[in-house]
Amino acid sequence: MIDHHLVEVGGIRLAYRVSGPPAAPPVVLLHALGEDATDWEPVVPLLARSRRVYALDLRGHGRSDWPGDYSLELMRADVLRFLDALGLDRVDLIGHSMGGIVAYLLAQDHPQRVTRLVLEDVPVPRPREPNTPTRPDGNLTFDWETVPAVRRQIDQPDPRWLEGLSRITAETLVVAGGPRSHVSQDGVAELARRIPGALMVTIPVGHLVHHAVPEAFTEVVAEFLPTEESVRPARQS
Repeated sequence: MIDHHLVEVGGIRLAYRVSGPPAAPPVVLLHALGEDATDWEPVVPLLARSRRVYALDLRGHGRSDWPGDYSLELMRADVLRFLDALGLDRVDLIGHSMGGIVAYLLAQDHPQRVTRLVLEDVPVPRPREPNTPTRPDGNLTFDWETVPAVRRQIDQPDPRWLEGLSRITAETLVVAGGPRSHVSQDGVAELARRIPGALMVTIPVGHLVHHAVPEAFTEVVAEFLPTEESVRPARQS
Protein backbone atom coordinates (compact mmCIF):
# COMPACT_ATOMS: atom_id res chain seq x y z
CA MET A 1 0.00 0.00 0.00
CA ILE A 2 1.31 3.48 -0.93
CA ASP A 3 0.35 6.44 1.26
CA HIS A 4 0.40 10.02 -0.05
CA HIS A 5 1.49 12.87 2.19
CA LEU A 6 2.45 16.55 2.25
CA VAL A 7 4.96 18.11 4.63
CA GLU A 8 5.96 21.77 4.95
CA VAL A 9 9.71 22.40 4.99
CA GLY A 10 11.36 25.79 4.81
CA GLY A 11 8.16 27.50 3.74
CA ILE A 12 7.24 25.13 0.90
CA ARG A 13 5.19 21.96 0.77
CA LEU A 14 6.81 18.76 -0.39
CA ALA A 15 4.68 15.85 -1.55
CA TYR A 16 5.88 12.32 -0.96
CA ARG A 17 4.75 8.75 -1.16
CA VAL A 18 5.62 6.18 1.47
CA SER A 19 5.33 2.41 1.46
CA GLY A 20 6.86 -0.61 3.13
CA PRO A 21 7.05 -1.79 6.75
CA PRO A 22 7.10 1.18 9.17
CA ALA A 23 9.98 -0.28 11.21
CA ALA A 24 12.12 -1.17 8.19
CA PRO A 25 15.29 0.80 7.32
CA PRO A 26 14.38 3.97 5.41
CA VAL A 27 15.37 4.64 1.80
CA VAL A 28 14.65 7.95 0.05
CA LEU A 29 14.18 8.13 -3.73
CA LEU A 30 15.01 11.31 -5.68
CA HIS A 31 13.79 11.60 -9.26
CA ALA A 32 15.28 13.15 -12.41
CA LEU A 33 14.55 16.59 -13.87
CA GLY A 34 10.97 16.79 -15.14
CA GLU A 35 9.86 13.65 -13.30
CA ASP A 36 8.25 13.09 -9.90
CA ALA A 37 7.66 10.35 -7.35
CA THR A 38 5.55 8.33 -9.79
CA ASP A 39 8.70 7.74 -11.85
CA TRP A 40 9.77 5.15 -9.28
CA GLU A 41 6.58 3.06 -9.54
CA PRO A 42 8.30 0.16 -11.36
CA VAL A 43 10.73 -0.43 -8.46
CA VAL A 44 8.93 0.75 -5.32
CA PRO A 45 6.97 -2.50 -4.72
CA LEU A 46 10.20 -4.49 -4.93
CA LEU A 47 12.15 -2.18 -2.63
CA ALA A 48 9.25 -1.94 -0.17
CA ARG A 49 9.44 -5.65 0.64
CA SER A 50 12.26 -4.94 3.08
CA ARG A 51 12.54 -1.12 3.26
CA ARG A 52 10.45 1.85 4.30
CA VAL A 53 10.43 3.70 0.97
CA TYR A 54 9.97 7.47 0.69
CA ALA A 55 9.61 8.83 -2.86
CA LEU A 56 9.67 12.64 -3.02
CA ASP A 57 8.41 15.19 -5.48
CA LEU A 58 11.26 17.69 -5.47
CA ARG A 59 10.36 21.40 -5.52
CA GLY A 60 8.82 22.45 -8.81
CA HIS A 61 7.74 18.90 -9.61
CA GLY A 62 4.54 16.91 -9.26
CA ARG A 63 2.37 17.74 -6.26
CA SER A 64 5.06 19.69 -4.41
CA ASP A 65 5.00 23.49 -4.47
CA TRP A 66 6.23 25.31 -7.57
CA PRO A 67 7.77 28.39 -5.90
CA GLY A 68 9.60 29.69 -8.98
CA ASP A 69 12.96 29.66 -7.17
CA TYR A 70 15.05 26.66 -8.21
CA SER A 71 18.55 25.36 -7.74
CA LEU A 72 20.20 22.07 -6.87
CA GLU A 73 21.33 23.56 -3.56
CA LEU A 74 17.74 24.49 -2.68
CA MET A 75 16.64 20.95 -3.49
CA ARG A 76 19.42 19.60 -1.27
CA ALA A 77 18.22 21.85 1.57
CA ASP A 78 14.63 20.69 1.01
CA VAL A 79 15.64 17.04 1.31
CA LEU A 80 17.60 17.70 4.50
CA ARG A 81 14.60 19.51 6.02
CA PHE A 82 12.39 16.65 4.88
CA LEU A 83 14.56 14.20 6.81
CA ASP A 84 14.41 16.44 9.87
CA ALA A 85 10.63 16.86 9.64
CA LEU A 86 10.08 13.10 9.54
CA GLY A 87 12.67 12.32 12.20
CA LEU A 88 14.89 10.34 9.83
CA ASP A 89 18.38 10.60 11.30
CA ARG A 90 20.19 8.38 8.78
CA VAL A 91 18.86 7.07 5.49
CA ASP A 92 19.89 5.39 2.30
CA LEU A 93 19.53 7.66 -0.74
CA ILE A 94 18.82 6.60 -4.32
CA GLY A 95 19.02 9.32 -6.94
CA HIS A 96 18.52 9.24 -10.69
CA SER A 97 20.21 11.86 -12.92
CA MET A 98 19.37 15.26 -11.37
CA GLY A 99 18.14 13.48 -8.24
CA GLY A 100 21.53 11.81 -8.02
CA ILE A 101 23.24 15.21 -8.01
CA VAL A 102 20.98 16.34 -5.17
CA ALA A 103 21.81 13.08 -3.37
CA TYR A 104 25.58 13.41 -3.64
CA LEU A 105 25.45 17.09 -2.64
CA LEU A 106 23.63 16.05 0.52
CA ALA A 107 26.02 13.15 1.13
CA GLN A 108 29.13 15.34 0.78
CA ASP A 109 27.85 18.18 2.96
CA HIS A 110 26.00 16.11 5.59
CA PRO A 111 27.78 12.74 5.59
CA GLN A 112 26.33 11.79 8.98
CA ARG A 113 22.83 11.65 7.46
CA VAL A 114 23.51 9.17 4.62
CA THR A 115 24.35 5.52 5.24
CA ARG A 116 24.39 4.29 1.66
CA LEU A 117 24.15 6.10 -1.63
CA VAL A 118 22.96 4.79 -5.02
CA LEU A 119 23.59 7.05 -8.03
CA GLU A 120 21.82 6.00 -11.22
CA ASP A 121 23.49 7.30 -14.42
CA VAL A 122 24.59 10.55 -12.78
CA PRO A 123 27.01 12.91 -14.59
CA VAL A 124 30.29 13.95 -13.01
CA PRO A 125 30.21 17.68 -12.17
CA ARG A 126 32.39 19.00 -14.98
CA PRO A 127 31.54 21.78 -17.46
CA ARG A 128 29.82 20.67 -20.66
CA GLU A 129 28.58 22.29 -23.85
CA PRO A 130 25.22 23.92 -23.12
CA ASN A 131 22.18 23.67 -25.34
CA THR A 132 18.79 25.33 -25.21
CA PRO A 133 15.94 22.92 -24.40
CA THR A 134 12.54 23.46 -26.00
CA ARG A 135 9.45 23.47 -23.83
CA PRO A 136 7.03 20.66 -24.74
CA ASP A 137 3.51 21.59 -25.77
CA GLY A 138 0.60 21.22 -23.39
CA ASN A 139 0.34 21.02 -19.63
CA LEU A 140 3.34 19.77 -17.72
CA THR A 141 3.59 17.92 -14.42
CA PHE A 142 6.52 20.16 -13.42
CA ASP A 143 7.39 23.84 -13.56
CA TRP A 144 9.26 24.46 -16.82
CA GLU A 145 11.33 27.11 -15.01
CA THR A 146 13.18 24.29 -13.23
CA VAL A 147 14.72 23.23 -16.55
CA PRO A 148 16.82 26.30 -17.43
CA ALA A 149 17.71 26.83 -13.77
CA VAL A 150 19.00 23.30 -13.24
CA ARG A 151 20.51 22.91 -16.70
CA ARG A 152 22.66 26.01 -16.13
CA GLN A 153 24.10 24.43 -13.02
CA ILE A 154 24.73 21.08 -14.69
CA ASP A 155 26.38 22.78 -17.68
CA GLN A 156 28.62 24.93 -15.45
CA PRO A 157 28.78 23.18 -12.07
CA ASP A 158 30.28 24.72 -8.98
CA PRO A 159 33.92 23.45 -8.80
CA ARG A 160 33.35 22.65 -5.14
CA TRP A 161 30.98 19.85 -6.12
CA LEU A 162 33.80 17.92 -7.81
CA GLU A 163 36.13 18.48 -4.87
CA GLY A 164 33.40 17.47 -2.43
CA LEU A 165 32.99 13.98 -3.88
CA SER A 166 36.05 12.92 -1.88
CA ARG A 167 34.22 13.87 1.36
CA ILE A 168 31.45 11.33 0.85
CA THR A 169 31.64 8.68 3.55
CA ALA A 170 28.51 6.73 2.62
CA GLU A 171 29.02 3.39 0.95
CA THR A 172 28.24 4.19 -2.67
CA LEU A 173 26.97 2.26 -5.67
CA VAL A 174 27.11 3.92 -9.09
CA VAL A 175 24.80 2.37 -11.70
CA ALA A 176 25.77 3.31 -15.25
CA GLY A 177 23.43 3.08 -18.23
CA GLY A 178 26.09 2.14 -20.76
CA PRO A 179 26.65 3.40 -24.33
CA ARG A 180 22.93 3.88 -25.04
CA SER A 181 22.76 6.65 -22.42
CA HIS A 182 23.14 10.32 -23.41
CA VAL A 183 25.20 10.84 -20.26
CA SER A 184 28.97 10.52 -20.76
CA GLN A 185 29.90 7.11 -19.42
CA ASP A 186 33.49 8.24 -18.95
CA GLY A 187 32.03 10.91 -16.67
CA VAL A 188 29.97 8.37 -14.75
CA ALA A 189 33.11 6.26 -14.30
CA GLU A 190 35.02 9.31 -13.07
CA LEU A 191 32.25 10.04 -10.59
CA ALA A 192 32.65 6.52 -9.20
CA ARG A 193 36.44 6.85 -9.00
CA ARG A 194 36.24 10.12 -7.08
CA ILE A 195 33.91 8.79 -4.36
CA PRO A 196 36.00 6.81 -1.85
CA GLY A 197 35.34 3.09 -2.12
CA ALA A 198 32.49 3.43 -4.60
CA LEU A 199 31.37 0.41 -6.60
CA MET A 200 30.24 0.74 -10.21
CA VAL A 201 27.89 -1.54 -12.13
CA THR A 202 26.89 -1.04 -15.77
CA ILE A 203 23.44 -2.13 -16.93
CA PRO A 204 23.62 -1.26 -20.65
CA VAL A 205 20.02 -0.20 -21.31
CA GLY A 206 20.41 3.59 -21.48
CA HIS A 207 19.73 6.45 -19.09
CA LEU A 208 16.42 5.14 -17.69
CA VAL A 209 17.80 2.01 -16.07
CA HIS A 210 15.14 1.58 -13.42
CA HIS A 211 12.41 1.93 -16.05
CA ALA A 212 13.94 -0.27 -18.73
CA VAL A 213 14.83 -3.18 -16.44
CA PRO A 214 13.26 -2.62 -13.00
CA GLU A 215 13.94 -6.17 -11.83
CA ALA A 216 17.63 -6.03 -12.75
CA PHE A 217 18.01 -2.57 -11.24
CA THR A 218 16.32 -3.59 -8.01
CA GLU A 219 18.36 -6.79 -7.79
CA VAL A 220 21.62 -4.82 -8.00
CA VAL A 221 20.38 -2.29 -5.44
CA ALA A 222 19.08 -5.01 -3.09
CA GLU A 223 22.46 -6.75 -3.13
CA PHE A 224 24.10 -3.45 -2.18
CA LEU A 225 21.65 -2.49 0.57
CA PRO A 226 21.73 -4.82 3.60
CA THR A 227 18.57 -6.24 5.05
CA GLU A 228 19.42 -4.97 8.53
CA GLU A 229 21.13 -1.74 9.58
CA SER A 230 21.79 0.13 12.79
CA VAL A 231 19.70 3.07 11.67
CA ARG A 232 16.80 4.78 13.35
CA PRO A 233 13.55 3.30 12.03
CA ALA A 234 11.25 5.48 9.98
CA ARG A 235 8.42 7.10 11.90
CA GLN A 236 4.88 6.33 10.86
CA SER A 237 4.14 9.30 8.55
